[in-house]
Amino acid sequence: MKRYKIIHQTQYDFSASVQLLPHTLRLRPREGHDQRIESSSLDISPNASLRWHRDVESNSVCIASFNSKVKQLNIQSDIIIQKYDLSPHDFLLENYAVEYPFNYSVEDKILLAPYMEQIQYIDQPMVNNWVRMFWPQGNTIQTFDLLLKLNQNIYQSIVYCKREEEGVQSADTTLQNKSGSCRDSANLFMSAARKLGFATRFVSGYIYSNTDIAQAGSTHAWAEVFLPGAGWKGFDPTMGSIAGPEHIAVAVSRRPEAVPPISGTFFGPPGTNMTVNVWVTDAITPTGAPM
Repeated sequence: MKRYKIIHQTQYDFSASVQLLPHTLRLRPREGHDQRIESSSLDISPNASLRWHRDVESNSVCIASFNSKVKQLNIQSDIIIQKYDLSPHDFLLENYAVEYPFNYSVEDKILLAPYMEQIQYIDQPMVNNWVRMFWPQGNTIQTFDLLLKLNQNIYQSIVYCKREEEGVQSADTTLQNKSGSCRDSANLFMSAARKLGFATRFVSGYIYSNTDIAQAGSTHAWAEVFLPGAGWKGFDPTMGSIAGPEHIAVAVSRRPEAVPPISGTFFGPPGTNMTVNVWVTDAITPTGAPM
């Protein structure tokens, strides 16, 4: 088991006093057999009333409501997470899914249908042509190898850049620019995988890494593919790896733009400055704690 400490600070400075409307927070990591929350705290200034629920994707969502007018909003989440998925390659696919192409079972396909729809509802000719590089139609290839090649190609050909603006680039734009943020690379991976008939979903979260890609002040994003026998397996095209113990999932969605960490609106004069800082560090396991 590995333990990480996550500090996520967000500060909004407004041009004048404003009335905050309810804000949606997706800051609490998803829990399961692979990761568990050891401790968590959420500090918000000004004071807010909090209401928690799980959305349709089973993400943990907090709605923060405010009463007073403010010129500044501060939100800080402190988490200690335990990670148990230390061997991400330790899985077996169902026999019928070992080689591509394959078809999902009838029951799975009904549930997975939303995750197989094209992300962009306009034609993406660059993606269409690009996908053919990995699978010449009519050939047989091992399923996992196909996805690894797709993942690795994005890692090698798309230059990472930190984009401050909201939203996600189209897959064609990322291919054309040969650059994008982690969420853009994840979107490109998802678009290509869906064209190949895979069910995919977007993952927003954090990563523990010493590379320049995982900069302080940013969260991380990657994609998951549903593989029969293995379930949802994560692929991180920004890092060129599959998701492992360093990846800490917070929220998942069939659409990349649907799960920002914090979203909300306000009444008041325009003009807002946002500052975000994120730190993911090793948390030393307490003496005598079970491993």
